[in-house]
Parts: sequence; structure tokens; C-alpha cells
Amino acid sequence: MSDTVGPLVIAHRGACGYRPEHTLASYQLAADLGADFLETDLLLTRDGVLVARHDAELSTSTDVAERPEFAHRRRRGLVDGRELTGWFIDDFSLAELRTLFARERIPELRPANQAYDGRLRVPTFDEIITLAVEGGRRRGRPVGLYPELKHPTYFAERGLSPEDALLEVLRGFRLERAGIPVFVQSYEPSVLRRLAARTSVPLVQLVDITGRPYDWEQAGDGRRFVDMLTPTGLREVSAYAAVLGAHKSLVVPRGPEGRLGHPGRLVSDAHDLGMAVHAWTFRNENSFLPADRRRGWEAAGHGDALGEFAVYYGAGVDGVITDHPDTAVTARDQAFGSRSRRSLLSDAMSPASPIETSSTGMATSRPDRPRTS
Repeated sequence: MSDTVGPLVIAHRGACGYRPEHTLASYQLAADLGADFLETDLLLTRDGVLVARHDAELSTSTDVAERPEFAHRRRRGLVDGRELTGWFIDDFSLAELRTLFARERIPELRPANQAYDGRLRVPTFDEIITLAVEGGRRRGRPVGLYPELKHPTYFAERGLSPEDALLEVLRGFRLERAGIPVFVQSYEPSVLRRLAARTSVPLVQLVDITGRPYDWEQAGDGRRFVDMLTPTGLREVSAYAAVLGAHKSLVVPRGPEGRLGHPGRLVSDAHDLGMAVHAWTFRNENSFLPADRRRGWEAAGHGDALGEFAVYYGAGVDGVITDHPDTAVTARDQAFGSRSRRSLLSDAMSPASPIETSSTGMATSRPDRPRTS
């Protein structure tokens, strides 16, 4: 994305702040709103087709629980060591999955998205790639792809190979020849190491603030995600990954009252090893914002997300993963005029004025503070 100034804007499950996640409508809107990359979680159907869903259990994001023809498929299962009861994606063929409709996963925070319940299907990765290619042609610059391989150990235990399926799709579309940039992400280091030996596509090691990768747990490795952030851990990650996909609180921690603190050394430490840092996940709703960026008392209300982005842009992140790509693009436009990252960070640490929103909930206003030269 050589013509992009400032951090990459990566649309998390599409523009899922405005449309149900992991639907073609969500991805189309994300491309229209200016996202540089479309982020998608990939799971495998029973017949080995990559589709876009976040959870292996389907009832949280589809209408499967209301479909009597699939009532007998409800069962108990273990996903990454966690016991769940419901309908599991690897029990469904693609043809069966195609009969289901997507639904909003967090309706209490995004009630407007419920208007699309029962109208949108579960897309395949092939369909998302086609959408990205066509979207790039329309706007005159590429729309990149940012797939995550979800639960690779879980699927391997069922005789399915997510990495084989992914590489087959990527080769089939010849994306490198078409100039479509791709990053591949996962929480599990083992699948990324295997991919590093098979492809030149840049890889993203996801790092959470708690817990540990499931492949480490299965192998009896007692290390946790935080161990990846030590000097030794970062060097190990840099041997196979080009990007550290860090929970945003690892970049700028929150204080005891939930307010944004000051950036730590993670970005500079990663940069010293040649890795970029992409922070996740940014959302406009008060429920997800730090205390000093919330506006009003409603959890679903939109707060000062522009101000939060400004802090992270000032901290030097190379990309942001967000449910609201339009807000990230607006914040980037404001930040990377003639302003330096140093002045941006010092300005951003003071809470900005509330943003205004249109009837769709999209950010429309700019902070009161003007650009400085």
C-alpha cells in the first residue's frame, strides 16, 4: 500500500460496526469506506471449504438454532479446550451452511444491525477475495486481504488442514500477480511456522493480554502470550512473523481507572527487530473505549474514538484493526498532514471533544484542534 500515508486501516470482520460481521455487505461497506485491508476469520466446513465466521459454534452469529432441520446437530464439543454446546461448523457441509442466515452477534450494542438479520448469507473466502479484487479495480488501488486461521489445532484434530486450504485458495487467485497484498494471522505459532516454510506471504503473530496459544497448551508448553513480548520471545517471533498483532492494551496500557496511560516500549522493540505492529481491536462504542474517551452513559453510544486513534497513531503503530474503518481513516487523515508523530502524541494525550455522528452512526466531525505545521 505504497500510496497510503500513516498506519494501515484494517477492517475487522468488515465494517461490522454498521453491518453484521463476516458478511459480504460488511466487507463491501468496509471497502467503500476506505479500508486498506479486509480482515476475516476463516473456519473450515465439513467438506474443507474456508468460510468467514468468528466462532466454530454457529448459534451466536447465524439462525441455526431456529432451523428444525438441524436440531439433531446440536451437541457438546470442545474448542481449544473449552466445552461448548451448540452447532459446530465442521458438522456442516458448505451446501448446508449456505441455507443459514447471518445475524448480528452483539445486538445490545448494535441494534441497527438487526435490520439485516435473515437477509445475509455466510460467505466463502473465495467470495471475499473476489469482492476485494473488484473493489480495488473500482477505486483504483488495491484492497488487501488479512485472513486469520482460527483454531488450526482444533481442525487438525478432525483431519482438516486450514493452512493447506488457505494456500490452495491464494495460489488459485494468483493474488501476488494481481497486486493484491495479503497478510495471514494466527494466535498459534506452530501454524505460522509451517506457513513460513511454504509461502512468502507476510505472517502476523497475534498476541493477547492473557492466556496462551492453544497449540502450546496441547504441547505442554507452559509459556503464555506475554512471554512472546520478552526480548527472547520477540526475537523468536521475528524469525517467522513480519508483524506483531498486539492487543491494543499491550501498546498503550490503561490505568486502574480505565483511562489511557502512556505508550510502552513494545512498538520500538518490535521495530528494532524489523517487525511492524498492528494493534487490535478498535470500536467506537463507549463499552469498548477507555474511560477518558467515553461520551455519555449509554454503553452503545459512540465516544471519542477519533481521540483514541490519535493516541495510537502517535505511539507509532503501523496498522489498526477496527470495526469502524471510516473513523480510523478520518483520524489518519487528521493525523498525517504536516504533523509529526511526536506532536500528535503529545496533543492526543489530552481528551478531545466528542465526535458527532450521522444517522448511521458514522463519524462526521473533526476534533476542534487544528493541524499544526
